[in-house]
Amino acid sequence: MNKLFRDVEGKPACPQGSVVCIGAFDGLHRGHQALVGHVRARARATGLAAVALSFEPLPREFFAPATPPARLLLPRAKFEGLRGLGMDVVGLLRFNAAMAAMSAEAFVERVLVQRLAAREVWVGPEFRFGHRRAGDLGLLQALGERHGFTAAEVPVVADAAGRVSASAVRAHLAAGDLDAAAAALGRRYAIAGKVVRGKQLGRQLGYPTANLRLAGKKAPLGGIFAVWVHGIGPVPRAGVASLGTRPTVQGVEPLLEAHVFDFDGDLYGSRIDVEFVAKLRDEEKFDDLPSLVRQMDEDARQARRALRQDREERGVTA
Repeated sequence: MNKLFRDVEGKPACPQGSVVCIGAFDGLHRGHQALVGHVRARARATGLAAVALSFEPLPREFFAPATPPARLLLPRAKFEGLRGLGMDVVGLLRFNAAMAAMSAEAFVERVLVQRLAAREVWVGPEFRFGHRRAGDLGLLQALGERHGFTAAEVPVVADAAGRVSASAVRAHLAAGDLDAAAAALGRRYAIAGKVVRGKQLGRQLGYPTANLRLAGKKAPLGGIFAVWVHGIGPVPRAGVASLGTRPTVQGVEPLLEAHVFDFDGDLYGSRIDVEFVAKLRDEEKFDDLPSLVRQMDEDARQARRALRQDREERGVTA
């Protein structure tokens, strides 16, 4: 089915009933995967539609636009990730002033009952919803008794660093600890997007790049990285990437620039995934372009070395 809806109002998305999970789902980490996986299993067992319900922008982005949280997933990647985890219907409700003012009771009636015909609703730990976060699991269960659905919480997922959460993943990435982030995510962190045209300065310096914009979202990490680039061919391609504002050339907009080793094709308009393997250094401002190029040469050597080691550790020969 793989439907996407954005608005509270509209025709019933699941007229035969649904099993619903609700969350921010930023990052789709192992805790999210446990919640979504449980809903998928319950939906298959009951013959109902599996629904993931989320919000865009995230409520924290709406309420604090000057200091938004770093985003782990852009909206399209969130939708594609939820679809890939087996959700039949994904709701990315527009979080605006009207949504912020909606009471918990109205949210249940208009979204869960009228739009989704929910039979089961599953949430994560410390779930809150509705105007001023007045609703909690207890209220959701009480409203469920009135409207004919059950509500319950899935257990916390933890790893060696503690409870798995989007905040924890953000902290790992900000600290450059890609291994800890990967443990919480269940995979390496990656950014996906469509390749856009830049100023082509990298090509002039001998390092053409595939550039991804961040859609106005705050990145959870920055610096220079060894990366695998997916989406160019049947296997990931080795590369080195910069994520930042490019201070040496007076850049302003944060940009992900990935140089793919030994590749000279045209990627404009293509969708790629940049998988972060190892952080090489922080972003720096250099006195001139020759100094920058010398450092880029060293970055490329270090990235090739890190990726060879990664191949060996994973037993990949290609």
